[in-house]
Amino acid sequence: MCMDVQLDAVHSVYLLGVAAIVLSMVLRANVVVPAIIATFAVAATFSGSLIGATISIFNGSLVAAKELFSIFLVIALMTSLLNALRALGADQQMVQPFRRVMTNGHVAFVVVAVETYVISLFFWPTPAVPLVAATLLPAALVAGLPPIGAVIAIAVAGQGMALSSDYVIRVAPGISARAAGLPDAAAIIADKALVLSLITGAAALLLGYLAVRKQIQAPSQLHLDRWQAGASMANSLAEQREQVAPNIGSFDKSVLALQAAEGVEPGPAAALAGGGTLAVAPAARWCKLLSVATPVVFGCLILFMLAPKFFPDLPDLKGGDAAALVGGTAALMMLVATFAADGAKAMHTAADHIIDGLVFSFRAMGTVLPIAGFFFLGAAETSGAILGLPAGTQGPGLLFEVIHSVEHLIPHSPTVVAFAVLLVGMVTGIDGSGFAGLPLTGALSGALGPVAQIDPTTLAAVGQMGAVWTGGGTLIAWSSLIAVVGFCRVPVLEAVRVLFLPVCAGLILSTLAAVVLW
Repeated sequence: MCMDVQLDAVHSVYLLGVAAIVLSMVLRANVVVPAIIATFAVAATFSGSLIGATISIFNGSLVAAKELFSIFLVIALMTSLLNALRALGADQQMVQPFRRVMTNGHVAFVVVAVETYVISLFFWPTPAVPLVAATLLPAALVAGLPPIGAVIAIAVAGQGMALSSDYVIRVAPGISARAAGLPDAAAIIADKALVLSLITGAAALLLGYLAVRKQIQAPSQLHLDRWQAGASMANSLAEQREQVAPNIGSFDKSVLALQAAEGVEPGPAAALAGGGTLAVAPAARWCKLLSVATPVVFGCLILFMLAPKFFPDLPDLKGGDAAALVGGTAALMMLVATFAADGAKAMHTAADHIIDGLVFSFRAMGTVLPIAGFFFLGAAETSGAILGLPAGTQGPGLLFEVIHSVEHLIPHSPTVVAFAVLLVGMVTGIDGSGFAGLPLTGALSGALGPVAQIDPTTLAAVGQMGAVWTGGGTLIAWSSLIAVVGFCRVPVLEAVRVLFLPVCAGLILSTLAAVVLW
């Protein structure tokens, strides 16, 4: 990048667009509209053509779609697998054994956290919340764990640890890497994010446990009876959402979680009793088999992806191969589960599962496209295609050029820059979505890394921690935390108050670890 670049009106308009998007996040407004308007304004200023600027709006989302479609497809295939397992009842069979080991509230806290983390790592927290609520939560309450303790375990392990690393599906690392201009570095960011998420989560779980330890009681059925005397989980979720945030950020994950719950629970009474929708006679054998085979297969995938890090002679997966392997495995497992559940009808239901997965994928992530398109406009590698420049012509790297022009004002301290990116990530998470800010934190990481002499992948992982832990559902009352507190029947503001210090302490600790380790 040229160090003597002269800033002009295009750079100013781009910075105004960034400011407008961040302000929208702070105000909890949907950021799609300012992203589209900002893209139009930058393109119009650059080209001087309203027609060209209008075309750039489409090109921005198209370029983002080309860069990110592999991510959408992995989400869709994993969701289709979960739907197929749910049809068999194998999703609930996978967690049933954990009910037997919850002998007291202390053990229940650990079991709920571990099971939520495992499910969320493979299927995201959205389906994990209703699944845990339907199967493990009643047993945990009987064991003596207070509802606020369940909220801490589920939110920190699922919306925090699992979602912030996103190590299996790799949506977040993929977005961060592409925004940083390092599309082949998604695996590196995923590895670093996994370490940081474990550090943050361990600290948050420990401090959260200490905060509710005195509320844990001796095992008794009376705990569940008192809890059941309240409103239904669905009504509780709806009331929480209506009171706190009628417009809940970019992805509205509480609604997605509620819809997922409808596929898990036949009704509140059956769910609370731990019954669920287990498969009956004809498919019972396949249900048990797949409930064991699914975690075993994906556990082997994790070991396969980690093996080259411990045994350098083994071939490593390159680029998006890891996510592709997960997606392909999910598709094959989905076919097995579908044929087991539906027999000859599987030719039709398998296609339906894939369609449902794609619908869920675009509902959950579709708004990322115009947002990512705007931030891709700030990178030289992608701006040319968005602005309609001739093929092979490199476009302006607006964000990178601005960073280099003010390089002398930026502290050359990795620690200061790392915490600055963390703060930016946390600010972008205020809208309650978690992933909407990743294009910004990724772009900043790619621009600030060389200036501060810190690896951009490290900064991207730190920014990812700030954005997802804040907006993903641990610190913001209008995020998908509403789904967690709705199912557990805990006031959302009480949950935020209890989670605030543990999560913030964990983020500070993990950011310091990132600077020291890398």
